[in-house]
Amino acid sequence: MVEAFVRLLCPECGKDWEASPSSLPSLKKNFTCSACGMSRRLSEFMRTERDLKTVKQFE
Repeated sequence: MVEAFVRLLCPECGKDWEASPSSLPSLKKNFTCSACGMSRRLSEFMRTERDLKTVKQFE
């Protein structure tokens, strides 16, 4: 079984990283960047449309 991952990108500081969709909160909830502390909805951290679709499959 292949483990899914999504790519995240902070719109404020530009930090990018990968995470497992199952470890992330709902797309409508706030998520805080560990680098700069900026909080926005998780959906705003999705790097691509494909990443957004992947997370939606796990909700």
